Amino acid sequence: MYRQVVSLSMYRSRINLDEDYTFNSKDLLSKINRTEIVDSLLHTLSSEEKLIPESQIPLEYENKRRLLRALLNKREPKPISELFRNKLKLLLQVEVMDRGVADVKELKPISVTIPAAHSKHKDKIVLWQGDITTLKVDAIVNAANNQMLGCFQPLHACIDNAIHSAAGPQLREDCQTIMDIQQSLENTGDAKITRAYNLPSKYVLHTVGPIVPHGTELNDEKKKQLASCYSSCLELASQISNIKLIAFCSISTGLFGFPKKEATEIAIATVNDWLTQNPNRFEKVIFNVFSKEDYNEYFQAFQK
Repeated sequence: MYRQVVSLSMYRSRINLDEDYTFNSKDLLSKINRTEIVDSLLHTLSSEEKLIPESQIPLEYENKRRLLRALLNKREPKPISELFRNKLKLLLQVEVMDRGVADVKELKPISVTIPAAHSKHKDKIVLWQGDITTLKVDAIVNAANNQMLGCFQPLHACIDNAIHSAAGPQLREDCQTIMDIQQSLENTGDAKITRAYNLPSKYVLHTVGPIVPHGTELNDEKKKQLASCYSSCLELASQISNIKLIAFCSISTGLFGFPKKEATEIAIATVNDWLTQNPNRFEKVIFNVFSKEDYNEYFQAFQK
C-alpha cells in the first residue's frame, strides 16, 4: 500500500524544530524536592487524566517514580499544562545529571580504541558502550515503530521507551504532529527528526527498522531496509546545519529480531559509504551499544 512521504519542510516549522530548548541551571536542579514534584505530577494525572485512583499511589519514592513513568508511557499525545510540563522538566533534567552525561567530544575514535580497524573513516567513527539517553551529542537515533509515537507499553525495556521517557511528553506530541501531517504509518527505512527536549542531545532522529520474526530467513529486502535506516538518518541530519555529531543505536537488533552480526556489518558499511560520498558533512558518527556482547560484535566487525 502506498504511504505518503512527508519531507522535513512539511513539518519543520510546525514542531518548532529550529528553536532552542532551554535547560535549567545546575544550581536550581540541585535544590529541587523530587518527592514533592513526583507527588504533584501523580496527583495531576490522577485527577485530570483518570489514569489511576489516588488511593492506588504507592508510598515509596522509587515506586511512585516508576508509576509516573508507566502512566506517561500510556498517555496519549495531547496538550498538557505548562505547570505540569515545567515540573516534569525539572525532574527529568536532574535525573540526567544523576545518570551522568557523556560528552561525545571526549570519546576517542576507533583509530585509537581499535588500532586494527579497517574502516575508511576510522578517525570520524566512534564505538561507545553506554546509555544513549546520557550522550551529549547533536543528534541521537531512535529505533521507532511504524506508529512513530513511542512505546505505549509501561516500563518496557526497548530503546524507544527509554528515549521517550527521558525526553518527556513533548517528544510524543511532536511525533503526533508529524504523523497527523503524514496521515499514514511510517515506511520502514525512512526517518523523521524532532528536538530532544530533556535529553543531553539536541535532536532525535526516529527511524523504523525492518522486523525479522524469529525462525524466518533474513532476505535482501530486509537488508536494504536496514541500510536505508542509516542512510535516511544521515541524509535527514545533513539538512540541519548544526548537526555535526550523530549517534546511532543498534537499529532492529532487539525485539525486531534482525541478526546482530549482519546488522552490524550493514551499519558499518552503510555509514562508511555515506561518509565517502559526503566527506566533510559530519565530524563524528557514533555507534552506540548497550551490552558488552554488542560491543564485541562491532569490535570484531571493524577489524575485518
